[in-house]
Amino acid sequence: MKLLRVLPFFFLCSVTLTAQSVLGKWKTIDDETGEEKSIVEIYQSDGKVYGKIVEILNPKKKNAVCDKCDGDQKNKPILGMKIIDGLEPDDDVYEGGTILNPSNGKVYKCRLKIEDDPDTLQVRGYVAFFYKTQYWQRVK
Repeated sequence: MKLLRVLPFFFLCSVTLTAQSVLGKWKTIDDETGEEKSIVEIYQSDGKVYGKIVEILNPKKKNAVCDKCDGDQKNKPILGMKIIDGLEPDDDVYEGGTILNPSNGKVYKCRLKIEDDPDTLQVRGYVAFFYKTQYWQRVK
């Protein structure tokens, strides 16, 4: 009889753990300075994951443009810019797409993964074996 009372609890816990998602709004934090920079909204479209900057936290940079970007992004406003492009789920990570760093205009391969704390997102940009990791915080 006790097992029947405990079983729903375990079921709810397992649903909660598997329901963690990279989708939603995340506060970006510079890995070198610790500065909170922006809010990125990560969303899904046609089975792939994308992210765009929906808020810039430094009032002096709210109207900044991506002057170091190439192509269509060159001199476009950073606010509203899509910076995560075309990631696909693979077990507990999202990868296979790219991330743009508006600070230097460079595009990197990208991988996203929820940490043990479901409100922390590991964001990794890499070229070959060289990578840089940031930890973004979920906006509630």
